[in-house]
Amino acid sequence: MKAIILAAGIASRLRPLTDNTPKCLLKIGETCLLARAIEGLISNGINELVIVTGYLQEQIKSFVSSHYPDLKVEYIFNEKYASTNNIYSLWLTSEKIYDQDIVLLDSDIIFDPLLLKTILTHPAPTCLALNRHSLYDEEIKVIPDANGRVAEISKTCAISKAIGESIGIEKMDATYTRALTRELEQMITKENLVDTFYESAFERLIAQGCTFDIVDTTEFFSMELDTIEDFQQAVTNLPPHLL
Repeated sequence: MKAIILAAGIASRLRPLTDNTPKCLLKIGETCLLARAIEGLISNGINELVIVTGYLQEQIKSFVSSHYPDLKVEYIFNEKYASTNNIYSLWLTSEKIYDQDIVLLDSDIIFDPLLLKTILTHPAPTCLALNRHSLYDEEIKVIPDANGRVAEISKTCAISKAIGESIGIEKMDATYTRALTRELEQMITKENLVDTFYESAFERLIAQGCTFDIVDTTEFFSMELDTIEDFQQAVTNLPPHLL
């Protein structure tokens, strides 16, 4: 299994913190987000990574090569990072993920490695991590079907029906990645849907019978970090064993 890390964005909502530093290299405590993600992957036996870069990409490449010289890493540069959303970055990985078992991570998440272990060891071949908490407009919300699988996943689905937030960690098997790459190709090259979230591809696949099992990982610490307030909250709430 390989890991896909999407780390192309400018993170304008985090300025001035990101004026000269990509978001994934911002530190919580003494360790940056990217290092935390890589350490979590390595501790769970994943040593093959594909990182999609964009904004200040040389800093990311330099950091990884200097801190993890033995790690097998491929880089894909999203030259349109300033005008596209994460669906475009994911589409750029199509050749790397087609017919492969992968774990997909957003680079702006801080999480307990035990959360990742729970996803990777879950018996369902395709599943995502869900955090149950009070929901608002900004979260990627999840509505389940009668079998406890994902029926809807988006920022705009009804809060009253949603059971929690998809935190941005998904495990996919080869069957799913084959379907996903085909859908991404349609959305990007035929429909030019470059400025949307990759969850919109997930929603289209749900209509085709391809979806995710939901794994409740609320017991493990996780946060998506989009704003300066998020970073301050993460520093305050970070469990001692993750310092």
